[in-house]
Amino acid sequence: MSDEARPVLLSVDDDPSVSRAVARDLRRKYGREYRVMRAETPAAGLEALKELKLRGARVAVILADYRMPDMSGIEFLEAAMDIYPRARRALLTAYADTDAAIAAINVVDVDHYLLKPWDPPEEKLYPVVDAMVDSYLGEPDVAIGETKVIGHRWSPPSFEVRDFLARNAVPYHWFQIDEPEAARLLQAADLDAAADLPVVVTPDGSALVAPSTSALAAAVGLATAPETDLYDLVVVGGGPAGLGAAVYGASEGLRTLLVERHATGGQAGQSSRIENYLGFPDGVSGGQLTDRARRQAVKFGTEILTTCDVTGLRANGPARVLTFGDGREVTAHTVIIATGVQYRELDAPGVARLTGRGVYYGSAMTEAAACEGDDVYIVGGANSAGQAAVFFARVAKSVTLVVRGRALEDSMSHYLIEQLAALGNVRVRLETRVAEAHGEEGLEGLTLCSADGNTERVPASHLFVFIGALPHTEWLADVLERDEHGFVRTGPGLVVDGRTPRGWPLDRDPWLLESSLPGVFVAGDVRSDSIKRVASAVGDGAMAVSLAHRYLGSA
Repeated sequence: MSDEARPVLLSVDDDPSVSRAVARDLRRKYGREYRVMRAETPAAGLEALKELKLRGARVAVILADYRMPDMSGIEFLEAAMDIYPRARRALLTAYADTDAAIAAINVVDVDHYLLKPWDPPEEKLYPVVDAMVDSYLGEPDVAIGETKVIGHRWSPPSFEVRDFLARNAVPYHWFQIDEPEAARLLQAADLDAAADLPVVVTPDGSALVAPSTSALAAAVGLATAPETDLYDLVVVGGGPAGLGAAVYGASEGLRTLLVERHATGGQAGQSSRIENYLGFPDGVSGGQLTDRARRQAVKFGTEILTTCDVTGLRANGPARVLTFGDGREVTAHTVIIATGVQYRELDAPGVARLTGRGVYYGSAMTEAAACEGDDVYIVGGANSAGQAAVFFARVAKSVTLVVRGRALEDSMSHYLIEQLAALGNVRVRLETRVAEAHGEEGLEGLTLCSADGNTERVPASHLFVFIGALPHTEWLADVLERDEHGFVRTGPGLVVDGRTPRGWPLDRDPWLLESSLPGVFVAGDVRSDSIKRVASAVGDGAMAVSLAHRYLGSA
């Protein structure tokens, strides 16, 4: 195996003698099959990880000292997890810091901790590293070359490609069209600056010109077609509810297919920080949480399809048949609808024209670097907007939260309100709306209108919109009963004056999460009267699988 092809074992310790010692001991046992690298500062360690990521290298194990200047080992491992989520992580710690090491296992999903000194390594170091290597080999990251994206800074199609790759955890390198390297890449692909953008250069050297999301997904190795046409369970939607259902369904022996239109994670996957999810006292990014859930689902055998739009559902005797947008069909014994919701569009002049060019729906964390030193505006007063405000306050000169309501307490969790109040560069404007967005190539300013009718034009480079949600259920209009807002009715909500839904064929009432079509269950935000929280969605997914099992046993 070539040196570049071998996975990396990285150690980070600010004590040069310890750094050399751990590298020496690792090379002694693992040097034939792994590249052993070391860094003596957290910054150098992160730079090494970023460089490895761009080159498509694999990282199997990361060891970090707990006490380091500027950045603790816990903080380093958390940052490293964003770059290499599949790498196994361990904290090097002195005996006095054991409690902190144990806490880190919950905080940043650390796999192990190692007490210093570890002599003899055969008893104290190697067994721990062996366990991490074995765990990594059970689900390694794939060694791939670097995907390159060439496009315009203020181009909606370029943003959509970058957002799609980022949300699907596909590493890529972004080149603006005026960079010298972009010109060299286009020349190598026999294209010029007049070509339709974006251009995506895949690791095998193929150049895709303005690719569709399905073509892009196939090019970067994401599954877009089902392996078979019959499943025990098909889950439609890859947000927390869908991922929860997939994990529980597959782990309990059901042949499970999860179908997602864009990227697993849903709106939760775009959250910059979720701090009230059980088991993560220091919070976790939506991307980290949903990536772990996706990996869990795959580990248990779930088949995941990306960029597949489900457009139809019908009963065929006891079977349930789902139709995809390209005309293909799959048959399932049971179905769980977990399509979640999408953000409402902001109805103001200029917004539609500038969407993807400074105006974004959801967190759009791919834009974080571009916000550095700029004035950022966020529309919305619920948790998603508050989480985004806290996140962008780290890089932006100022963050202004534009809220129609009279008080944040009406829609936002108390812990977020306290965090916002403590940030010196965050301002909250209550009873205010965006009246117009201004700009030519990109967003340059906004007109804000207060409740008394007064308007003010303010400079703004980025506007992130979080203004409520709409369910994606049009394809179910003639199949399942929905409420007046399009959310799917389930269980007791289907029984009116003791009568079951029209056409209900069974001699029992619909179960708690069951729709008006037996064997089709609904989980998460798309369900009528659901609680809009990540934990609730995950619970719905687990409960829906339990009901699906009951249905299969009674069919």
